[in-house]
Amino acid sequence: MKLYYGWVVVAAGALMGCVAIGSVFSLAVFLQPMADATQWSRTGISSAMTIVFLAMGFASFGWGALTDRFGPMPVVLAGGVLLGLGLLLASRATSLIEFQLIYGIVVGGAAGAVFVPTFATITGWFEKHRSLA
Repeated sequence: MKLYYGWVVVAAGALMGCVAIGSVFSLAVFLQPMADATQWSRTGISSAMTIVFLAMGFASFGWGALTDRFGPMPVVLAGGVLLGLGLLLASRATSLIEFQLIYGIVVGGAAGAVFVPTFATITGWFEKHRSLA
């Protein structure tokens, strides 16, 4: 039985989606240790998640337009690089507002670069079993 390449695309998209959303939601895991180490309030650190979701939503429009123009591979690659850079910079933040802006805008915007191109690409690969994919 031959494997349809669309399922490879689904698996790759699932892996990338897990990395992106794992990077975003890891903040909840590290919330208390971060608050203890930096003396920032848990509320202040958690507010970065609000910024993440807003940035992810707004950035998705831009990433979608770039995907239409250049294709999914360069967009997702740029998003992955930006995600890593955002996490690196957020780990070096020295103030709460710096952390909120870097984590919220950069990491949130980069996470948006994974979902829109991935969903659009996957639906393009399937005529049958689209809802399953």
